[in-house]
Amino acid sequence: MIEDHYDYLIVGAGLFGATFAYRARQQGKKCLVIDKRPHLGGNIYCENIEGINVHCYGAHIFHTSDKRIWDFVNSIVEFNRYINSPVANYKGKLYNLPFNMNTFYQMW
Repeated sequence: MIEDHYDYLIVGAGLFGATFAYRARQQGKKCLVIDKRPHLGGNIYCENIEGINVHCYGAHIFHTSDKRIWDFVNSIVEFNRYINSPVANYKGKLYNLPFNMNTFYQMW
């Protein structure tokens, strides 16, 4: 029976399931992770195609202001620091988004 062999049955190898299994194994627990997809990572799974990481299920950005969490995540896989800073092009000039009163002041 499964309970004779594993401490945990984890359904889903996405971010939470994979992290839980990883931490449980660090504590000496035996885990069985099952997922309907043939890979780990759930929706944050990437494929390396000719040296380019392709986000198979859409773009994903991980961010946190908690240094402890950032350090933990980067101990498993290196993340790039990314700051989302969209801009709008209006009449050939670039303006930061989201719009605020300073943006309108710059425009007019």
